[in-house]
Amino acid sequence: MGSGKDIRDVLQEAGISIDDVVNAAMELYVPHPGVETRNKAEEVFRRELNLALSDPNLCLLIYAGVLLEGEGKKGNLPNMSSSDYERDLTYLIADEVLGMSIAKYVGGYKGSFDYVRYDKAKPGILGKLGPFMDDVIAGLIGGVSANMYTRAVFD
Repeated sequence: MGSGKDIRDVLQEAGISIDDVVNAAMELYVPHPGVETRNKAEEVFRRELNLALSDPNLCLLIYAGVLLEGEGKKGNLPNMSSSDYERDLTYLIADEVLGMSIAKYVGGYKGSFDYVRYDKAKPGILGKLGPFMDDVIAGLIGGVSANMYTRAVFD
């Protein structure tokens, strides 16, 4: 890894721990070959998450969400009022596009479908995050979950 801050530290500073991500993922866990138990699923999910977070492109997409969230809280997003940001209006789709991009980048089309599951249910920390980060983390969980279910059978 190059110099600079690790994305895990950036997320932690934003109030999102890796345990928060894992716990949210496990709320929608479904037993599957290779991940028959929650403990095994958590182990495989953490491995897949670490693998995903080693990709600098993914880390930059996540970081974009962190920056957008921060600017939204300050009322600095172009062409958007603070109240529109806070209400997460339906016309705001940039957050969804970012979440879908992350999910598909990490887990392909399967990741996109898992993203939708997590985005709708908003388990764990997802229900507490702002309009950008709930989609960013749902996309991360969706992509990593798809890989967990796909690759677990090869362990």
